[in-house]
Amino acid sequence: MKYDLNDMYYFAEVVERGGFAAAGRALGVPKSRLSRRIADLEAQLGVRLLQRTTRRLSLTDAGETFLRHAQTAREAAQNAQAEMEQTQREPSGTVRVSCPVTLAQGAVGKLLPAFLRTYAKVRIEMLVTNRTINLIEEGIDVALRVRANLNDSGSLVVKRLGMTRQRLVASPELLAVHGVPQTPQDLGSKLPTMSLTSADGNSTLQLVGPEGEHVTIHHQARYVADDLVTLKYAVLDGIGACWMPAAMVRDEVANGDLVELLTDWSIPEGILHAAFVSRRNMAPAQRAFLDFMGENLPLQRIGQNDGT
Repeated sequence: MKYDLNDMYYFAEVVERGGFAAAGRALGVPKSRLSRRIADLEAQLGVRLLQRTTRRLSLTDAGETFLRHAQTAREAAQNAQAEMEQTQREPSGTVRVSCPVTLAQGAVGKLLPAFLRTYAKVRIEMLVTNRTINLIEEGIDVALRVRANLNDSGSLVVKRLGMTRQRLVASPELLAVHGVPQTPQDLGSKLPTMSLTSADGNSTLQLVGPEGEHVTIHHQARYVADDLVTLKYAVLDGIGACWMPAAMVRDEVANGDLVELLTDWSIPEGILHAAFVSRRNMAPAQRAFLDFMGENLPLQRIGQNDGT
């Protein structure tokens, strides 16, 4: 069945304003035309929506049901119009962002000056931290995150921005003492390791092999730190081997300061994404930030297209 969606809008206005005359004045539509449109709507639906008397209008049971749908449709149309109007306004105001330390010091930090030059009326307040952020409680508009999966995003809206790859690296000095690992099982047992996260001093690696086989390695990291830059100093100084973001050690591998190990094995790529509360009535400044990061972050060679 096809009918004019404007009739749903007219119907809701007639009911809420208590009659055709009041609705006609509010809408700028003649009373007679409104009455005819609602009568046509009833004919198309095959049910009576309104009981008409000389003094008042009242809803039938079918009318009460239809009213709820009409109000929902009207609200959706109004929201769509509001969002379109927002996109036409110049982005301005403050966007509060949270970002992991390494990402802020790398790809995101490089992009923010260009974003701020492009949107002169936008302010950025960035919370740089590796801890998990509660967006609502902490007043954060956008949380930039890297996760192995998005299952813990809950009710948040997620915008994927790219993928991040990691390499297992160690210094030539460390390998000269302990030898080059030949299998994943050599990690920890023959070659000291370091880790970004650990539970009770024990670290777990989920590795994927050249034939797609999966291996779980439990090892006790010699050095655990909640910051990749800190760990990188220790890797370069020969303390242990560590999985590091590919972009973070690209130059060191290229010039021989670090050696990539077990190149046939990998850990799951991280999903770089932005998390936020809702798309509905999103401020133009926030939308501009998300669009800018979505267009430019993949070009920063942070993910699978980094050529390494």
